[in-house]
Amino acid sequence: MASTTRLPDETPAASAAPAAPAAAGGTDAAAPRRPAPAKRDALLDNAKFLLIVLVVVGHAIEPATDTRIGETVYFWVYLFHMPAFVLISGYLSKSQDGSGRRIDKLLTTVAAPYLIFWGVYALQSLSVDRKLPDGPLEPLWLTWFLAALFVWRLTVPLWKRIRYPMAVAVAVSLAGGLVATGDILGMSRIVSLLPFFVAGLLMEQRHLDLLKSGWVRAWSVGVVVVTAAMSYLYLEQLSREWVYWRESLADRDMELLPVGIPGRIVFMVLAFSLTIAVLSLTPRAKTWFTRYGALTMYAFLLHGLVIRIAEGFGYFDWAGEALGGHGSFVVTGLLGLGLTFVLMSGWVRKATGWLVEPKLDWILRRDREERPTPTLPLPGGR
Repeated sequence: MASTTRLPDETPAASAAPAAPAAAGGTDAAAPRRPAPAKRDALLDNAKFLLIVLVVVGHAIEPATDTRIGETVYFWVYLFHMPAFVLISGYLSKSQDGSGRRIDKLLTTVAAPYLIFWGVYALQSLSVDRKLPDGPLEPLWLTWFLAALFVWRLTVPLWKRIRYPMAVAVAVSLAGGLVATGDILGMSRIVSLLPFFVAGLLMEQRHLDLLKSGWVRAWSVGVVVVTAAMSYLYLEQLSREWVYWRESLADRDMELLPVGIPGRIVFMVLAFSLTIAVLSLTPRAKTWFTRYGALTMYAFLLHGLVIRIAEGFGYFDWAGEALGGHGSFVVTGLLGLGLTFVLMSGWVRKATGWLVEPKLDWILRRDREERPTPTLPLPGGR
């Protein structure tokens, strides 16, 4: 059976199915009908596939961006691909209510893979004498996203309770740029990208429906063209830290005015604009790649290991010398695209499922079964 593990989403909450009607002359004690399984959203699966391709290709081409066009493409992709992933994660985290079942799922699909792959990447780093963080609480390379997702999902009940959650999230993000956040759990990224997660939580189906209107799609095309031109003409010359979101302004020793805070706001606006544009331009119907949207965990967690191994064997040095700057960029990008499909293939999932989808029944508490309680459909039917 094909795996349905996803990144960076959680299984959408299904709306409660109506209770089975009492038989004629019967009683109300009839057993309730089990909720119907949630229907997957083709738009979100399509978007997740396209974004995971950009994640893998982005990491693959990073050492091959010696040319201006290579640097431009890399910078443009990093303007939005992770903020967009975070927003979709928020949208698909609406069902996180702090219940035992949801906490179990959080531990098995986020916390456990984080610890496992922190160890995997630590071993690979030691094999090539690469410096390691001080401990597992400091994310190692791409594991920062799992640490952030764990924290964000724990805070979901909070954002559902407070007024003006979006304004608060933006204020927290901007305030986080004023202090040195350190490396624990990748806190700078957790705080900096928080508005995108909260925006996803607040987004409803009607917002997604609005994205298919003609004027939004026309605007989206304009955003893509303008930001690509901006990246080529100006943005690629700036520090990549603006789009990595991994250091606060204080960590970067940057003056808050006139550059620091305004710059942070500008890049937040660019990321939101491109995220909306990508969702608007993504196909809404099922396509040949829709099914891969449920398998992004494998590509995300495994691709970094392949890239690190290729780097250790000198691939990027060889490609630069043999193919030149532009040739290395194109070939490496295509290899990254192919790698995405390979890592989501059935044989890879079968071989690595015990790492990506660990079984933790042996460690989780199994209290007596809770009595079923009625559930209400969440906004957008998630």
